[in-house]
Amino acid sequence: MVRPKAVLIGPPGSGKTTIGTALAERLGLPLRDTDADTEAVAGKPIGEIFIDDGEERFRELERAAVRAALAEHEGVLALGGGAVLAPETQELLAGHTVVYLRVGLAEAVKRVGLASARPLLVLNPRSQLRKLLEERLPIYERLGTLRVDTDGRTPEEIVEEILKELP
Repeated sequence: MVRPKAVLIGPPGSGKTTIGTALAERLGLPLRDTDADTEAVAGKPIGEIFIDDGEERFRELERAAVRAALAEHEGVLALGGGAVLAPETQELLAGHTVVYLRVGLAEAVKRVGLASARPLLVLNPRSQLRKLLEERLPIYERLGTLRVDTDGRTPEEIVEEILKELP
C-alpha cells in the first residue's frame, strides 16, 4: 500500500514547505505539496483561484489534491494550512503519520509577513492569522500524531526532532 512517510500540517508560517523540503532531503524521498498540486490543476496561483473562482472552488480542488496525494505519494507530503478543515480530509488522515508543526502567532506573523499574498490574510494579516489559529488549533492538535514546536528553532533542529519520532 502506498502511503506518505510523513504528512505535515500546520497554519500559515509554521514551516510546512521549508521543513518538508529539508525532511524529504534527509530521508532521500520526494516532497509533494498539495498547494502546488492545486495550482497545477487550476493552472493559476491560489490567490487567483480565490479571486476568479471563490474559496469554495479552491477547497474542492484542495480536497481532491489531498485525496490523490495520500493515495499516490510515498515521500513527505505538505498540506495547505486549511486543508484539515474538510471532514473528508480529516478522515483520510486517520492512520497516517501526521506531523503538526506548531507555531505561535508572533512567530507566524514574522514568517508570513504583514504584506502577505495569501488570500485569507489579505485585509488584516495579524488579525486574520490569529482567527485562523484559533479556529484550526483544535483540529491540528487532534490530527497530529507528532507535535513539534517550531518557534525559535532552526529547520535542522525541527527535522532532527521529527526524524527521532518517525515510526
